[in-house]
Order: sequence, then C-alpha cells, then structure tokens
Amino acid sequence: MDARAAEVYDVVGIGFGPSNLSLAVALEEHNIQAPDDPVTAFFFERQEAFGWHRNMLLPTTTMQIPFLKDVATFRNPASRYSFVSYLHASGRLAGFVNNQTFFPTRLEFHQYLEWVASNFTDRVSYGAEVIGLRRPEGGSGVPTCLEIEVRGGASRGRRSVRARNVVVSTGLVPRMPEGVPCDDRVWHSSQFLTSFRRLDRTGLRSVAVVGAGQSAAEITRYLHDSVPHAQVHSIIPAYGYSLADDTPFANQVFDPNAVDDYYFGTDRARQAFWDYHKNTNYSVVDDDVIRDLYRRSYEEDVRGARRLHFLNLTRVSEVKRAGDDTRVLLMNGETRELEVDLCVFATGYQAMEPTGLLGELDQYCLRDEAGRHRVERDYRLTAGPELPGGIYLQGGTEHTHGLSSSLLSNIAVRSGEIAESIVSRRRIERELERPIPAEHAGNPR
Repeated sequence: MDARAAEVYDVVGIGFGPSNLSLAVALEEHNIQAPDDPVTAFFFERQEAFGWHRNMLLPTTTMQIPFLKDVATFRNPASRYSFVSYLHASGRLAGFVNNQTFFPTRLEFHQYLEWVASNFTDRVSYGAEVIGLRRPEGGSGVPTCLEIEVRGGASRGRRSVRARNVVVSTGLVPRMPEGVPCDDRVWHSSQFLTSFRRLDRTGLRSVAVVGAGQSAAEITRYLHDSVPHAQVHSIIPAYGYSLADDTPFANQVFDPNAVDDYYFGTDRARQAFWDYHKNTNYSVVDDDVIRDLYRRSYEEDVRGARRLHFLNLTRVSEVKRAGDDTRVLLMNGETRELEVDLCVFATGYQAMEPTGLLGELDQYCLRDEAGRHRVERDYRLTAGPELPGGIYLQGGTEHTHGLSSSLLSNIAVRSGEIAESIVSRRRIERELERPIPAEHAGNPR
C-alpha cells in the first residue's frame, strides 16, 4: 500500500495536461499567499512524462492563441510561472521580443509547459491511470471524501487515495469515422509524428489526409515537404479550407467574461454563440496556412507537375486494407477508390465524458433535459447530498460554459476559479462545523 493512501488530500487531479497544470500553479500560489490555510493536492497522469499534443509539434507550426494566454498570466500577471518568466529563465526574452510576434511556435510553448511542469514532479504520479471513483468503504457516519482507485505509477500496482475534491481533466478523445480502425498505415492525427518517424518513407508513393481543420492542413503541408516523391491528397468534405476568424471582436468569445454571458444566457443567446462564432475554432484553418497550400498548388499547375491534390466536397465511406495496400473509398456524387500507402485522419476529437470514470457515483450527479451533466458556474458537477465530495470538470462543459471550455484560452482564469471554489467551500464548511461558544449557547428551555 502506498504511503499516500493513508492521507486525504484536499484535491486530487485526474490528468496532468495544461489545465490541471494551471490548477497546480493556482493552488501553489494560494498556499504562498495563505500559508495558514494550505490546500494539499496530488495529480495522476496516464502518460509516462508530461506531454501536450506531442504528435502535432510539426516544424514552424505556431500557437493559435497569444503567449499571454499561458497557465497563469490572466489570473496573476506577476506569476513566476508565466510564459514571460520562462523566456527570462531561458535567456530568450529579448530574442522573442525581437521576433515581433504574439504567437510562439508550438514547440516553444510545449517547452514552456514542460518547464512549468518540472516544478511539480513531487505532486504528480506519471504512468498512473485512474480507474474509477467510489464512496469510501467502512468507517462510521456519512463519508466526506471520495476514494480514487489508481493503477500504475511508481508502485506499478493498484492502490487507492482519498480526496475531498476531484478535478477531472483527462483531455479529448480522438475521433475516427465509424468502422475505420487505426493500424500501421491508417492513423489519427494524434498519432502522427511518432508513427511517421517509424515509417520507411522510401516506399511512399501516395498519401492522403482526411479533414478540413488546422491539423489536416498542417499535416498536408508537412507531408508535401517530407515526402517529395509522393502524391499528396487532401480529402475535404467542404469546397475548401475555411478561414479561422481571429479578428478582435470575434476573439472576445474567449474572454473570461464571456463565460458568464454564456452560462447565464438564454437558450437563444447560447445558440447564437455557436451559430455566429464556431468559425473561431471548429473545422477552420489559419490564413497563412491556407494561402501557403494554395500557392503550392498553383505553382505546381504552372510547372505542369501536379503532386498536391485537393479532393473537395468529398467524404470517406470506407477504408479497405489488404496486406500493404490501403484503398480509400471516396464519395462525391459517385463512389471511387483511391489507393494510398498512408492515410491520416485529422477528424477531430470527442469532448471529455466523465460518466465512465464516475461509475456508480454518476447516479448522484444531476442531468439536464438533454441528458447532459449539470455543472455549476464554478465547474463543479451538480450533485445530490449523497456524493461525498466535490467533482470539478476541466473540459466537457461546452454545453454550460461555452466555446472556451476545452481550449487553452481560459485555463488560467478557469483554474483560479476552481481553486477559489475549493478554498471558499472548505472555509464555509469549517464555519458550519465550528462549535458555538458556551457563553452564546444558552440554556435549553
């Protein structure tokens, strides 16, 4: 039994990506500011080391959010964990400023996140998978904490820890078309770089990328550069790539205040958010990437040597594998086959769904008319009194909190709100438990 099993933490975080990393920062800064009222926390991460979309760290690709939307700045501009602090510590502050950009490369931002995460290694168990949550067994009275069952980690066995609050941040789940399994020649974009580096590229004659979003466009460009002897097919369900709206007014939907507008808005107002502003993030591509791909295509037309093909208004109905042969069935008014050596599906992700993790505790969590979990403004699941502790969600709250729920844009403020909620609720509980002084108790009549 791990020694930690005997301890009850104030917070256990499930997953240690950027969101719960930001929460760890917020909790540490609370403890520094309030040393007499510390919050104990521990995190479990399934990966063997910190990593955030490692398989999409393609050369020259940049972040789609400004560097100021890091894990701390919007909550605490003076934080030692800001991106600016990282640049200073790395000796690159002047160089970054001279680069005159708000948008660092994805690789540099990943290095920044690793730098922050390196400060919390004593509070994270890597290679540890949380199997489920349950009410503690035994003891007397009503339980006031949750039991978290963990597999792996340092002990490589199974163990349980307890927490008064759990913060779930397990990330998004890769989405593949129904009936299309991944294998050594059919990948989801989340597998891309690792799988591509293992591949013998000398035999690649034809490759395909399915999807219309940023990842699809970036992989198409990368393959066009990396396998210059191969035909590159971009399979797009629309007529072409759609432009991401990153203009100032549209970007206000990612402001912290926009969460209130969405959460407390009418159904009509919420629908308007999606109708008018989904092109800020979903199935859209940055202007510079669109123009670069179109320029390449046009230059090939001029040379009369076409290698980059855009199959517009086309969907994939099936993928057939026979030995080393991969045949993609395409639908565009009529069905035809495309024979390729590699097919990458940049078909997005499914939102985090906590039901499986909750197990039997899910029966205590309330749902709305559409069957979705009800979530409080502080990102805590709405539950009955039978749930012995608080469960907070970092992700999977688009239906209650809007477009920024699964994005980096709001993680600093969101994590700060969760930390403040945990501290405030604990303070209220202590006040309620405090005995009435004798001089005010009075006598029974």
